[in-house]
Amino acid sequence: MKSLKFYTSILMLLVTVTVFSQNEKDQKIISDAEKAKSKLINTDEGLNNFFSNSSGYVIFPNVGEGALIIGGASGNGAVYENGTLVGMASLKKVDVGLQAGGQEITEVIFFETEDALNEFKQGEYKFTAEASAIAVEKGAAKNANYSDGVIVFTKPKKGLMADLSIGGQKFNYKSIHK
Repeated sequence: MKSLKFYTSILMLLVTVTVFSQNEKDQKIISDAEKAKSKLINTDEGLNNFFSNSSGYVIFPNVGEGALIIGGASGNGAVYENGTLVGMASLKKVDVGLQAGGQEITEVIFFETEDALNEFKQGEYKFTAEASAIAVEKGAAKNANYSDGVIVFTKPKKGLMADLSIGGQKFNYKSIHK
């Protein structure tokens, strides 16, 4: 009987530690995403219309990019539907072309319609070479328009990158509701 209680206690401890450590990482991403949202709006107040009127958005607060002919990027983000946190996402990017350097950026993707957001939430969402991002600067959002229900804004944080390449981004989504 004592050994059953002991093993049950150990199992519960391991489960609690595993769940807590995952939540800690996600909480850091969520906190960074909220800070990034404030910085983006402070840079260009026009983004507030996208945050308020889109069906949903995903904020990747810290995307690292690096390249020397072949490049790559990755980051983690928080997904919001009608302003409410609904999940977590990861971003992976691979491209090839005339490129060199490294940088850290913030990327936010807005979904105009529920259908566009649901397509992202299905799992293996991809952007091809035709997708382009708008650099966040004062007034940039004023004349920006959705393309196929999606629009992407990026803001460099640090580093420098020269880039003339072709590639794509791949995203994975994980709901926070089990």
